[in-house]
Order: sequence, then structure tokens, then C-alpha cells
Amino acid sequence: MSPKILIETTCQIRKVSPETEILILTMHDSELMIRGVLEARARGYILKDDADRHLIAAVEALRRHKPYFSSRVSAAALQAKPPLGEASAQPRHRLTPREREIVQLLAEGKGNKEIAEFLNISVKTAETHRANIMLKLNFHSITELVRYAVRNHIIQS
Repeated sequence: MSPKILIETTCQIRKVSPETEILILTMHDSELMIRGVLEARARGYILKDDADRHLIAAVEALRRHKPYFSSRVSAAALQAKPPLGEASAQPRHRLTPREREIVQLLAEGKGNKEIAEFLNISVKTAETHRANIMLKLNFHSITELVRYAVRNHIIQS
């Protein structure tokens, strides 16, 4: 499927059924394609080359209504230029280094328990960080947070 058709299809699915979780499994890793799919509100994106390592985790994350982007996709997305009108956009608030770590792990599809284990902190602390980030940036979903983080180069590969 061509990138243009994939993006248009994603938009149409989200328009007809906004609660549908969309996972993109493709060979396309272009910045334009990744940005287009994110703007179309896909909740996950993995490359076919990474499917053996990420497909099950991606499906599980979306089943729990959490986004999932493989690290290669995150790296490519970080190289993408911001959409028109956002070139000078700066983060509304500065995130602490710990909050940046949390955002990165959230972008990788990790939940509070996984974040807590990875960072060697309590689940409650992970939950608090996540809530503070969402409040600080005034977001209501992880998808909004991930899009914002990618556009503002907050997360890294």
C-alpha cells in the first residue's frame, strides 16, 4: 500500500470509528510517512523488519489502549520537520530530565509498572510523574503527549 493511501485510510478509519486502535505495520520508514500517520492519529507504528521483536508488544499495548512505536520509528520521527506553522513551536513548559525519561518510555509503549521497574522507582512514583507531565503539558491522552514530544524533539531514539 502506498504511503498516501495508508495515511488516507488511517484518517478515514479514525473518522468513522475514533475508538479503533490502528497499528501500522509497514516497510516505509520515511519521516514524511511517519509524520503523516501520526497526524492521522494511528496509535502504533512498527517496521516489518522489526515485527519479530515488536509485533506482540505492539498489539498488547494497543489492546490496553496505549500507543506503541518501535525505537527505529521513534528515531525517524525525531528527524521529521514540524508541520507548517509549528516550526517555531517551543515546549510550553520545560520537562525535567526524569520527565523526559518517562515520556520516552511512554512513547515506547511502556506502562506505569514497566516504567517503575525500568527506572527502579515505585509504581506510585511513576504514576505521579506521568500525571504531572500530562498536567504540565495539558494533555488528556498519551497519543497527544507522544505527538507533542516527537514534534518538539523531546524524546530520543
